[in-house]
Amino acid sequence: MTKHRIYSISVASVYPHYLAKAEKKGRSKAEVDQIICWLTGHSTESLDEELAQKTSFEDFFARAPKMNPSRALITGVICGVRVEDIEEPTMREIRYLDKLVDELARGKAMEKILRK
Repeated sequence: MTKHRIYSISVASVYPHYLAKAEKKGRSKAEVDQIICWLTGHSTESLDEELAQKTSFEDFFARAPKMNPSRALITGVICGVRVEDIEEPTMREIRYLDKLVDELARGKAMEKILRK
């Protein structure tokens, strides 16, 4: 079975879209970065490095320092699919990130987004 095209796309190419979505709703780059760092265990410096290297989504999640165990609490629908029902691990991680950015853009409080 062939891998989905999104796996080979660089995080850096999608990152501006995450920023635009959040900033359009009055949220900040720092909040987007905080979400990504919370999910993956990256520091802002290591996140910036991954973006500069144009790391693919597949490698980005495979090399993440420490995926947050609370990410299993992320539920809901993104792109018409329930994130908790996605079986393929890398696709589920990508959709978790999409869902978190979506929640940020919808004005949800950071404490709730970060499942505190």
